[in-house]
Amino acid sequence: MTGKAISPEQGNRKFLAKIEAMDIDVSACFQCGRCSAGCPVTEFFDLTTMEVVRMAAYGMEEVLINSKTIWLCAACETCATRCPNEIDIAVLMDVLRELAIRKGVAPSEPGIELFHRSFLGSIRHWGRAYEVGLIAGYKLRSGDLTSDMKLGWQMFSKRKLKLLPHPIKGKDQIRNIFSGKGKEYER
Repeated sequence: MTGKAISPEQGNRKFLAKIEAMDIDVSACFQCGRCSAGCPVTEFFDLTTMEVVRMAAYGMEEVLINSKTIWLCAACETCATRCPNEIDIAVLMDVLRELAIRKGVAPSEPGIELFHRSFLGSIRHWGRAYEVGLIAGYKLRSGDLTSDMKLGWQMFSKRKLKLLPHPIKGKDQIRNIFSGKGKEYER
């Protein structure tokens, strides 16, 4: 953090309205710190999970979309599970990542945006995360085709990876999501 005083009056009202529209009540946070204490990747963050929630409540969009934290979040939902006020912090991180992409803010960590786009491409195409397709898409986008080939082969030989994805129900609903219906993030 910067060490200077911040207040909700300085916040971006449009940003706060977007968060509210996503049914994320960041103002319910009373800074107990359980989210940050339980986060398995917090040591790699530039802002703790608790700071992200507080800054979101204060409407500090620019600081948040330029942080490493939103890209390094594993979306494991430990923070949301531990939150006594049931704030869905993983969804908040998703909203912040999408806002950053829409505003053209490059992630501070190399390769993360490529992985993010590959992940969303897998969901868009298959309706779920299809691991082989996801990693293939990432490898092609990044140009790093061989760095973890040994690990991939080990996982495949232990039947941890399936060559073909299994079908899911509700693919039409997934298509609707990606078609842009409900453009919550638009400016």
